[in-house]
Amino acid sequence: MTGSQPAPRTASRSRATKETQIEVRVDIDGTGATNVETGLPFFDHMLDQLGRHGGMDLEVFAKGDIEIDAHHTVEDVGIALGDCFGEALGDKAGVRRFATASCPLDEALIDVALDLSGRPYLHYEVDPPGQQILGDPPFDPQLVEEFWRAFITSAGITLHVSLVRGKNTHHIIEATFKSVARALRDAVRVEGGGVPSTKGVL
Repeated sequence: MTGSQPAPRTASRSRATKETQIEVRVDIDGTGATNVETGLPFFDHMLDQLGRHGGMDLEVFAKGDIEIDAHHTVEDVGIALGDCFGEALGDKAGVRRFATASCPLDEALIDVALDLSGRPYLHYEVDPPGQQILGDPPFDPQLVEEFWRAFITSAGITLHVSLVRGKNTHHIIEATFKSVARALRDAVRVEGGGVPSTKGVL
């Protein structure tokens, strides 16, 4: 007699406002396949890193008022993606819950610690040089903090991100996405049976 198969940890979300229209799909136990189109090439590249290094299949399609500012698109993608990720996790039974990661990219090094706690909290201690990332349109590095705040608030994650060292803004931001991705990949790994909390719920 074979045991029942675990439920797939997948979810999808749609979000529509006067400023953005967003479609997101996540498969936590995927292969790292991604399909991302937000109208912001550098942001697409970062979301691709999140999916690939997080080991999750990720689809993100966003249309926003980037002719005004990229802020609405970046933040709303974070909200939708966090909602989707949280739903896909379900009751979090058996997950490792806590994880850390430290990923370098050339001279840049980022430390990440996170907890699938159900309690949103962001400590973001990253201060890149400040120049925009060149592209069409350029990308403001300050938006990265807004993305993570939206994501963790919607997903219910405690996240600490710290810059150890770095000089190149592109390297610093990419190391951030890779570090969070690797920590998420570790934290969602199922290695037990019950919810890892004395409360019995996360």
